[in-house]
Amino acid sequence: MKYKSIVSLITTGILLLACQNEHELIENQDDTKLSAEETLDIYNKNSNLSNCNPGKKNMFTREVDIKNPVNDGKIDDRTCFSDYFETKEGNTIYGNYQIAENSNHFGGRLQPRMERSFPRSNNKSGSFVEFKGTVRILQVGNTTSSSNDGTYIAQAKGKHIGGGGSPDPAICLYLAKPVYGKDRQGRRTQIAFDIYREQINYRGGSGKNGRKLVKLTRIDKGRPTNFELKVGFRTENGKKIQYANAVIGNKIFFWNIPQPQRGRESGIRYGAYRVKGGKARIQWANTSFRKINR
Repeated sequence: MKYKSIVSLITTGILLLACQNEHELIENQDDTKLSAEETLDIYNKNSNLSNCNPGKKNMFTREVDIKNPVNDGKIDDRTCFSDYFETKEGNTIYGNYQIAENSNHFGGRLQPRMERSFPRSNNKSGSFVEFKGTVRILQVGNTTSSSNDGTYIAQAKGKHIGGGGSPDPAICLYLAKPVYGKDRQGRRTQIAFDIYREQINYRGGSGKNGRKLVKLTRIDKGRPTNFELKVGFRTENGKKIQYANAVIGNKIFFWNIPQPQRGRESGIRYGAYRVKGGKARIQWANTSFRKINR
């Protein structure tokens, strides 16, 4: 059977498969389109994909977007659960990022994600990237282990010299973990979210020894919350510093990145990333981005 015919069969229903959960964060390459042969090979290797929606518009590219989205940035869609869509809450239009466990149809070891990315700034003093937006968290991943609960809503990115870790590593990720209570019917449900910064201990760090969780603040479910992230380089007392400074609500969280002399660039991604159990629903509005290269 020709690849074209096989791809057609996949599109109409053979996609309800499930992929293996990752145990470490593994970043993918920047290519966003796959040939029919490459796509078929991935499906053959990941025969357990679940949570795929047959109504998904395009299964063979990570650039599944709508015309003139209200959210800034280039989309990276690695979930077969949902497409990006927009809804109105009051007078505000939100972009919706919905992912589910076992729904990354671009590789079994990778967690599902739907994020947007921006161009990166260089490593000269005074260079930076800055993202601003309003986030509403409706649901995050939940499992039987608290260490695997939660979903990333944004991350600072940046390659480094000297090797080690992913070819395109995360420097720190902003992780929303569920806080439980009861709804009006007395059922256990997610009522708020503790926000953590999952930060590297050294360049390329991952796992328990390579990263550290630092609790920052708490956000109520569905509450529109200001989120700002600025990542860049500066010189202080003659020393080079790379930083990732965040504002969440009205609280400021400064952090200096380890081994700044090894940093090559600064980048930002936002949306929804990682769901080791259940589903995640993150909304973003009022987004803006700025890049300064010195």
